[in-house]
Amino acid sequence: MSLIEQHAGVSTLIGTPKEVKTRLGKSQANQVLVVSFDNISNLRVLSTLTENISTVASTMFEVFKERQEKQSLEILVGSMLPKAPASPHLMKEAAMLLQARKAVLESGNWLTAADVSQLAGLSTTNPSAQPNKWKKSGQIFAIHHNGMDYFPDYGLDRNTQFRPLKALSEVLKIFADHKDGWGIAFWFLSVNSFLGGQRPQDMLAKHSERVIEAARDEIEGVGHG
Repeated sequence: MSLIEQHAGVSTLIGTPKEVKTRLGKSQANQVLVVSFDNISNLRVLSTLTENISTVASTMFEVFKERQEKQSLEILVGSMLPKAPASPHLMKEAAMLLQARKAVLESGNWLTAADVSQLAGLSTTNPSAQPNKWKKSGQIFAIHHNGMDYFPDYGLDRNTQFRPLKALSEVLKIFADHKDGWGIAFWFLSVNSFLGGQRPQDMLAKHSERVIEAARDEIEGVGHG
C-alpha cells in the first residue's frame, strides 16, 4: 500500500480494499471519497491514474476553499453594513447635523471639567466632580464630543467665581424634554428674532429674563408648529 499526498487537505491512498480500510480506520478526515477499479492489474497505470485524480481533487479543494472564504467575507461585511442605502433625506439631515455641530464647536469657548474647576478654584484632586454635579442637577449643560464633556463658558458667572449662572438652570428646565446638549448649544448660538436678532448666549448674563422668555417662546412655537 502507498500514500500520495498532494495537499494538506487532500490525500490519496492506493491499495487493496482491506489495506485502505485499515488505513482509513486511523484517519482523522471528516469526509472520504472512494474510487475502486475492478480490472487494473498494471500498478504503474494505477499509480499514474491515482496521481491525476489526486491532482484534480487538490485543485478543486483549493477552488472550493477560496470560494468559501470569499463567501464568509461577504457575509461578514454584509452584517456590518446598513440594511439599505441611506436615503437622500437622511443624507441631507446628516449634512445639516454636521454643519450645526461644527458651528457649535466654533461658536465660543468650550471648557473641559478640569478647565471649569481651575477657573472656579475647585479641588484639583478630582477636578471633574463638581462640574459633573452641576450638570447632573441641571445647573449647566455640556456637549459630548470625542469622548469628553465640554461646558460653555457663557454659562458661568464671572461675578460668583465662575459658578453656573442661575438663569441658565431656568432655560435648561424649559428645554429639558425638548433638546439635548447639542440642541441647546445650537439654540444659544443662533440669532433669535424674539431677542431682536441677538444670540441668547451673548445676552444670558446681562439680560437673563429676556433669554428665559425667548426659550419659552421657542417651546411654544414648536408646540404650535
